[in-house]
Amino acid sequence: MRVLFIGGTGNISSACTDACLARGWEVYHLNRGNRSEKAREGVVTLKADINDTRRVKEVLTNLRFDAMVDWIVFNERDAQRDLELFEGRTAQYVFISTASAYEKPPRSLPITESTPLLNLFWEYSRDKIACEEFFMDAFKRKGFPVTIVRPSHTYGDGWIPTQFGSAEFTLPQRMIEGKPIVVPGDGTNFWTLTHTTDFAKGLRGLLGNIRAIGEAFHITSDEALSWDEIYRTIGRALGVEPNLVHIPSDAIVRRYPDWTGNLLGDKSCTALFDTSKIKRFVPDFLCTTPFWAGLRRSLAWLEQHPEKKVVNAETNKRMDTLLAEFASLQ
Repeated sequence: MRVLFIGGTGNISSACTDACLARGWEVYHLNRGNRSEKAREGVVTLKADINDTRRVKEVLTNLRFDAMVDWIVFNERDAQRDLELFEGRTAQYVFISTASAYEKPPRSLPITESTPLLNLFWEYSRDKIACEEFFMDAFKRKGFPVTIVRPSHTYGDGWIPTQFGSAEFTLPQRMIEGKPIVVPGDGTNFWTLTHTTDFAKGLRGLLGNIRAIGEAFHITSDEALSWDEIYRTIGRALGVEPNLVHIPSDAIVRRYPDWTGNLLGDKSCTALFDTSKIKRFVPDFLCTTPFWAGLRRSLAWLEQHPEKKVVNAETNKRMDTLLAEFASLQ
């Protein structure tokens, strides 16, 4: 099995690379080669900027793939580029979309793959929807072998899932220092978190799966926790009791409109997923990393890489401002 990842060194794609290597597959990465510390032994790296189509065609000369995954398609222009580059070069093309493409808020739960795609709050999600429509049109018109995958909130080593950014240490550090944490809404909406190693099992099972062509899947855990419980779990792992202050999401985005997509278009809504479809297509798919375990693994990784405990000064400033303004209204 020969697989190509465009990118391959990110949060999710690194775990998927490991999962494919564990099966003895032939794995290629096509990227700019700027993250040598993320390179995996056994991976063939093709050095090119995906937007330099001339260079990409050059490094792919005489190469054909059983499956390929592009982790960095964000708009229809990117999708058109990939169709030009990879049509006829792969037996399966996997487009990484997003579960935030599902309508927000959903009219019914759990979310299934047939839940309408509609997000009035987030341009990022609307662009992904446009990409899905483009690729499915190419499948229907000319048989382009696309499979669509919609990850939800997926975290790996060094990532601490929060509503304000998971690749930073801002909220955990506030907890450690005893500072209050802003929780959008009342903290009771349920949210699904999936560890990268579990997501990788589902994706690997779709690669080379001829039945998956022309289909869309979300790959998520069946575990859902309220945001209050997520923050309390983080606090317990840190040995502290977090001070949670609930502020309406609408009030937060009125103050900071650039958070509208991330909150109203995603993390302020309950996200419960029906995972029966991925389990039908990948019968051995099973998530085995509960949040408390994945979190402790992530914190252990950060202890070994303290330079990655990045505190975002702007997030801190905004949180303090929101807390002060909310307190003045009480």
